[in-house]
Amino acid sequence: MDQHEPSPDEQAAEIPHDLPQPAVGRLSLYFRELQRLLDSEVNSVNSQQLGRLVDVSPAVVRRDLSALGTIGRRGVGYDIRTLIDRIGAVMGSGVQWKVVLVGVGSLGNALLRYRGFERLGFELSAAFDSAPDRVGTIAGGVAVSDAAEMEQVLTERPAELAILAVPAQQAGETGERLMKCGIQGILNFAPTTLRLPSNVAVINVDLASELQRLAFSVQSHR
Repeated sequence: MDQHEPSPDEQAAEIPHDLPQPAVGRLSLYFRELQRLLDSEVNSVNSQQLGRLVDVSPAVVRRDLSALGTIGRRGVGYDIRTLIDRIGAVMGSGVQWKVVLVGVGSLGNALLRYRGFERLGFELSAAFDSAPDRVGTIAGGVAVSDAAEMEQVLTERPAELAILAVPAQQAGETGERLMKCGIQGILNFAPTTLRLPSNVAVINVDLASELQRLAFSVQSHR
């Protein structure tokens, strides 16, 4: 049941570092929906309402949020601003992250123009491509630099994270270059599994595979 909410000091002491990946994924969804509720001038939400928004049970919501040291108040639920701050702190959204993008094709161009990153604390600070007709252009307010100058640019303007949207055959070499430039985490959209030393976090996103999973899910429900 929803009970009292811990103090900020109690919360700060309880930030977990070993959340399972499914819970991390749900926290990201909670964060998105909580932002939308706040934009609609809604100030509180209960576990049933939040669960309905992301299609999980109220029990799962309560378990996920209690793992953060966040407990709602009986009859009131959760304060939305508190939840946003709490989830943001755990997910790193309270930190301003510098992000670079490599590969300004159709997908990369769309990512540069997406305004949702800034709201979560991610600043797209640089973009790189090797195609002459893209180098020197501006997409989403970000100037596209020559990929050959990546090391120089990242020495002058360091970043922590990178988005990789290059062809599969270029992903490995580009990932290694980014790692040597001090990049600590890579979101890889190239249609190949990127493997780097364990000190660099990598999330591989294969859009075609995800679409295939979706098709299988549709087919299995027929």
